[in-house]
Amino acid sequence: MEKAVIIVAGGSGTRMGADRPKQFLEVRGKPILAHTMERFYQYDSSMEMVLVLPKDQIKIWEAYCQKYNITIPHKITTGGESRFHSVSNGLKMIESRGVVGVHDGVRPCVSLDTLKRCFEEAEKEGAVVPVVPLVDSIREKDGETSKAVDRSKYALVQTPQTFQWEILSKAYQQSFDPLFTDDASVVEADGKKIKLIDGNRENLKVTTPEDLKWITPFL
Repeated sequence: MEKAVIIVAGGSGTRMGADRPKQFLEVRGKPILAHTMERFYQYDSSMEMVLVLPKDQIKIWEAYCQKYNITIPHKITTGGESRFHSVSNGLKMIESRGVVGVHDGVRPCVSLDTLKRCFEEAEKEGAVVPVVPLVDSIREKDGETSKAVDRSKYALVQTPQTFQWEILSKAYQQSFDPLFTDDASVVEADGKKIKLIDGNRENLKVTTPEDLKWITPFL
């Protein structure tokens, strides 16, 4: 099975209150983005890797690669006005015609077991998304009122959302729709069913300073 991953890293440091984009924040001696890339490289060092960055961050990343001796082979392309456009740009760089994962650059704690499940199940099923169950009670809001809902009917979505190349590339030939919230929604809109598989709870998307403290023991 040929494998590839598109790592989308277009975040800023706004909610983090940082002086740089959050993917460049240092944890355990290297940028978060480097930790993320290492997970995929550890899983399969032959995997094709494409990094999608805002245009004004590419030179910054290249400087970080020199500073931190980041030598994992990867291609770089520019992001677009939305995630849809960024992933579309990344797809154009992919040469592999096997299974393609799309991953958030600030999810550095995805486990090797999760990666194995994602790629192997996508090869069989065509389109898979890793999820974890809700552990807290949830309520549905309706104006000033709310009601309890069955949390077993819901799941927290993670990445890498993983697809056979033909399915993903065909789906991204659609016109952009603001309702596309992730890659699975793009593929669903093209008529393909998504299979949910187990993720790992440590696979957190880093957003706040508290998240940095939470992920550190897992890196």
